Amino acid sequence: MTTTFHRLLLLLLLPFAAQAAPELNIGGLYDYIDGGKSTLLKRVRNGGDTTAFVKITTAELVYDEHGKARELSHQALPLDQRGLVVSPARLIVPARGLQAVRFLYRGTRTQERYFRVRFIPVLPEVDDGFAMDQRQADAYRDSLKAGVTVLAGYGSILFVRPAEPYYATRTHTQAGTLTVTNEGNSTVVLDHFRVCKAADEQCGPATKHHVLPGRSRQMQGKPGEVFQFELQEGAQRQPMRVQG
Repeated sequence: MTTTFHRLLLLLLLPFAAQAAPELNIGGLYDYIDGGKSTLLKRVRNGGDTTAFVKITTAELVYDEHGKARELSHQALPLDQRGLVVSPARLIVPARGLQAVRFLYRGTRTQERYFRVRFIPVLPEVDDGFAMDQRQADAYRDSLKAGVTVLAGYGSILFVRPAEPYYATRTHTQAGTLTVTNEGNSTVVLDHFRVCKAADEQCGPATKHHVLPGRSRQMQGKPGEVFQFELQEGAQRQPMRVQG
């Protein structure tokens, strides 16, 4: 009885699984505006078979002394009072196509700042910034109602480096634990980070870590293991191998 029910359920869902829908791809989940720049261009792709209507929101991330972040939304502020402006704030990305969005930072650069940027697919409404009339909005909604559609959004983190970034990264190991300390004023990146039994041998999965200025990060391993990663200090790249 159970097997028959599962087969019937599968047959009912198959037409819905094949239903066209937007499929967003925002590229990297981390973006950086360097000290000598104030703008950044980011491309948003739609790999689906249906046009994507995307709303973009921003919020500043403020970290306390324990490294815990809270979000401060600037959406209600006038444009001339926002540190970060995203243009356009709404994207229409055609099926199998792409659109570009520009980040413009106009705030202070005495210290590094952080922003969470969300790309949220929406069902367009009249007068919501997408310049659609009721007939067009209804037609788009009807094209999605035929199936089970999940409009998945994505978020990225934007690092705005200070006007004059400097880097001073220290590493220390003890009893198989690696401690990375950032004594500079801008975030450093530990890219392609792996823990290996020996150099380039029996390595674990590669990960990516950020160490904010004035903070330390500990990586756990075992005595004798090797920590391998690429240390990124702004535009500088340095391969690192540290014995645990």
